[in-house]
Amino acid sequence: MTLPTIRKLYFSPVKSLSFSNKKNLIVKKNIGIKNDRTFAFTRLIDKKESYSYEKNPEKRNLNFFLTLRNSPFLNKYNFEYRDNVLSLLINNKLINKISLDNRDNFETLSKELMYREKLITKTPHLVYNKHSPFFDTTPNISISLINLGSVEDFEDKIKRKIEHERFRGNIYINNIDPWKEFNWIGRKILINGCLFKVVQKISRCSATNLVPKSETVDLNLPLKLKEIYGHSNMGVYLMPLTDGDINENNIIKL
Repeated sequence: MTLPTIRKLYFSPVKSLSFSNKKNLIVKKNIGIKNDRTFAFTRLIDKKESYSYEKNPEKRNLNFFLTLRNSPFLNKYNFEYRDNVLSLLINNKLINKISLDNRDNFETLSKELMYREKLITKTPHLVYNKHSPFFDTTPNISISLINLGSVEDFEDKIKRKIEHERFRGNIYINNIDPWKEFNWIGRKILINGCLFKVVQKISRCSATNLVPKSETVDLNLPLKLKEIYGHSNMGVYLMPLTDGDINENNIIKL
């Protein structure tokens, strides 16, 4: 019998600005995936208020963070984070990098974005919290799982290819019927000894309209989902119940 299997794994060091493929991810109970969305850029608020958002997940408001929904220009950038160094790239070319050893360095990357995108009224501030990452669902924890079978079913219905990167999922799986992942809501799944609870469907926003690594909008993806299926959902959120690690080709067990 064929079992659901992990096909690809990703994490994003900076909220909405990066999407890195990995063979292995470390999972932390009550936190999420290690280094996933531990950084973010705020907008429309000053530095003092930004630091308050950094420390207090209960206070965070998604409207006051730079996201692909409110700032599509972010899609052309990418970040890499390793050895306590955060690097900003565009078209795989290094633009700037900072060491986290000195908090004053954070403004270097904020000013880089300000200069490149002429953000006069939307001064960004880089914030960091490895214990309470900057998820769309904050203060809730969210690891996203996408069924590639559901993506393929959607492709068949609209007669065109949809890049899986649009959905910015952490875990992409195959060997499962389209949309069957929605039947897992409220249940627990086991991956390589790591236990998760499947908590809810993921409603999609206009960020999925963007061609990966581009500011170009080439379709209204949530509207297409709604027209075909009667909903705008793709994927499910997971809550990590134990520490562990997950790998490409791991089997998913209910």
